[in-house]
Amino acid sequence: MTQARSIFAPGLFAHQVALVTGGGSGIGLACARELASLGARVAICGRKPDKLEAAAKALAEGGVAEADVLAAPCDIREPEQIAAFVGQVLGRFGRIDVLVNNAGGQFPSPAVDMTPKGWEAVVRNNLNGTFFMTREVAQRAMFPARRGRIVNVTASVSRGFPGMAHTGAARAGVENLTRSLAVEWAAHGIRINAVAPGSNIRSSGTSQYGDELLELARRATPLKRLATPEEVSRLIVFLASDQNDFITGAVYGIDGGQPLWGDLWSIPELGGAPGAPPDGKG
Repeated sequence: MTQARSIFAPGLFAHQVALVTGGGSGIGLACARELASLGARVAICGRKPDKLEAAAKALAEGGVAEADVLAAPCDIREPEQIAAFVGQVLGRFGRIDVLVNNAGGQFPSPAVDMTPKGWEAVVRNNLNGTFFMTREVAQRAMFPARRGRIVNVTASVSRGFPGMAHTGAARAGVENLTRSLAVEWAAHGIRINAVAPGSNIRSSGTSQYGDELLELARRATPLKRLATPEEVSRLIVFLASDQNDFITGAVYGIDGGQPLWGDLWSIPELGGAPGAPPDGKG
């Protein structure tokens, strides 16, 4: 894979340690790759060891030294696993300067068909896990250092998320958590922001729903194309850097203008109202 040219200054994250959850693929791996290329030592976690092994190999093939990468399984739904993983990172690197909360997951379902177990599983993953990891890293690494950057990766849910009510509610909770903690922890030198990718990002998360849904997302996007994980990671990396010191409590959509023009659910094929954005060329 050809390394895209970085827009950031070399060494921007020198002597820093970044922890990226869900770092085995997609947006998480793109963030880890960019952060490492800019001098950070990176710790990635996820629930699937095979993905983490492949991600660590990809980072090594990209020129990242083995000593600068820690990849280990961690289910963010389980506070005990989080505590163990954070302890492992601190034991290996001695600090955590950046936290990217990228891990998450959901399944499509009409709200009326969601079981209590299914609802709780998604909320535990996307909301509870984000808070558990954030609190652990802040208490053990960022509060003592009186500095830190946290970026929460949510989803574009401001207009609602039909068919995904569980994750929509959880992601909205993360947005409010971002704003609340930004105020509470500002005095500790911690800046907290969120990035909300649209459904029109071609990543491991959206690809599981098939090319047909991605094509519908493309049609509902004014720019008439899908974004890459690397395009999302650029925004995350800026917010995670020391060059950002006055932005906190913000939620940035990265969706090609999709909410301004329409969304997936306005397309007739999905039962929406007529008048969806006309398809364009390119």
